[in-house]
Amino acid sequence: MSAKQYKYIDLFAGCGGLSLGLHNAGWKGIFAIEKNSDAFKTLKYNLIDNKKHFDWPEWLPQESIEIDKAVELYKDNFLKLRGKVDLVAGGPPCQGFSMAGRRNESDQRNNLITSYIDFIKVIQPKILFFENVKGFTMEFKKNRDKGKEYSSYVESELNAAGYFVKGQLVNFGEYGVPQKRTRFILVGVRKNLKNATQETANAFFSKIQENKHSFLAEKNLTVGTNLEDAISDLLKENGLRESPDTKRFEAGIYSDADSNYQRLMRVGIENEIADSHRFPKHRPDIIAKFQVILNNCRKNFDIDAKTREHFNIKKHTIIPLDKNSKTPTITTLPDDYIHYSEPRILTVREYARIQSFPDWYKFRGKYTTGGKRRTQEVPRYSQIGNAIPPLFAEQGGLVLKQLIS
Repeated sequence: MSAKQYKYIDLFAGCGGLSLGLHNAGWKGIFAIEKNSDAFKTLKYNLIDNKKHFDWPEWLPQESIEIDKAVELYKDNFLKLRGKVDLVAGGPPCQGFSMAGRRNESDQRNNLITSYIDFIKVIQPKILFFENVKGFTMEFKKNRDKGKEYSSYVESELNAAGYFVKGQLVNFGEYGVPQKRTRFILVGVRKNLKNATQETANAFFSKIQENKHSFLAEKNLTVGTNLEDAISDLLKENGLRESPDTKRFEAGIYSDADSNYQRLMRVGIENEIADSHRFPKHRPDIIAKFQVILNNCRKNFDIDAKTREHFNIKKHTIIPLDKNSKTPTITTLPDDYIHYSEPRILTVREYARIQSFPDWYKFRGKYTTGGKRRTQEVPRYSQIGNAIPPLFAEQGGLVLKQLIS
């Protein structure tokens, strides 16, 4: 008898990092909700069209849609799914909570927490998996819940909605991802399931720890994968070709894979040029400045005050990266980081490698954007910077299957 195929809905799906991990763990998607059109194009290209990962219902268009709009238009259809969905996965956008930018408690995107909880109440999945930024565990400061953590609020609301819940901070770098990326993970189990207890929800975090070494060993990986392991086959010095998707830009070609991580990322790839490996056009003075920073500043730390003053740098963060370590948390701003050995920012493909997206996964939309458009548009760098690393999501998906069975 074949093993049961568990099914899930991905909320705030972004470009598909969580869905890709669940796909690799043997889950089947029902549908995904994502309001940004560029991020949805990436998810659709790779997981809906290429991998046929979703059993997409006919009543829901395969297009970007905002969660409250989806509930308004299709609530009757959602109610028919009540109690029949194994998992609802995904966390609301985190910009208002993020410590990488300017924490803003009045950010309208924070209201999506309520939308998420309301969706859970409608669907009543057997289990849920929720991810958000580290700042989600910080306290309210302004409103009537002053002194209460955002995470505690969500936990109490889901508990009242009928779930045993457990949330804690997890560093994805401890699971083979080549960056130090700490996120708040919450797992919930519906209380009326047979044999469900608080310990069922708690067990997710102990089981994923127990399983990580055997999981990584099966892929010929280790916990300690560093930046050089991740991207040394993508150096600019390997050679240049015209960018396949952007005229008047140059893209890089592969050198031989030099680590097991690179070999895993390149499975099925026969092209000479990596997808989205377009190099930025830095002015000569920018290149010279970056070279000085690489030569003189401490790796994996923000540049020092003396260097800032010398170059009159006002930018919030500039970090020269260290090839022998995991990177700091990758953000949506590519100019936050300087490549470890070349005076330039990282390419989209290098970003994707750091987040553990395989090279066959192709990104759609603009490469980058700026100014006021940053709040509306989600270009390729931002799609990746917002994502859950698929390598961690796969490990999470395997443990969630254990919990539900």
